[in-house]
Amino acid sequence: MKKSILALAVATIISGTLYTSCTSSSEKVEEAQKNVTDANSNLDDANKEYMADMAKYRKESDDKIAANEKSIADFRKRISSEKADAKNEYTRKLDELEKKNTDMKKSLDDYKADGKDKWETFKTDFNRNLEGLGNSFKDLTSKK
Repeated sequence: MKKSILALAVATIISGTLYTSCTSSSEKVEEAQKNVTDANSNLDDANKEYMADMAKYRKESDDKIAANEKSIADFRKRISSEKADAKNEYTRKLDELEKKNTDMKKSLDDYKADGKDKWETFKTDFNRNLEGLGNSFKDLTSKK
């Protein structure tokens, strides 16, 4: 009888320990799965935000590039009555600005999503170049 009580006590302790350790492991697995789900959700949100930022920036930049194209076309009309030397000089400078504007558009169109850090670097460089292009055009038109 003592042996059976002792065996029953040992069996109870072992089964309790196994049950507790199984419960802890399953809780850890559930917690890890929840963490993975949360991380994936956060990543999806960040990617959506990144793609929305890219789309918004592309639209704004396309508008600026289109405005540059319109300004160049308008200025070409205005210089049509200039003397040949001045007209040739303006035309040459306008051709350069138009090429830069076209290159900027191509650069923006060709950019592929390649990570947020690279996107921020691209935006910084693109803004600087686009602003420089706008300033060059303003300088040219202020001389006329």
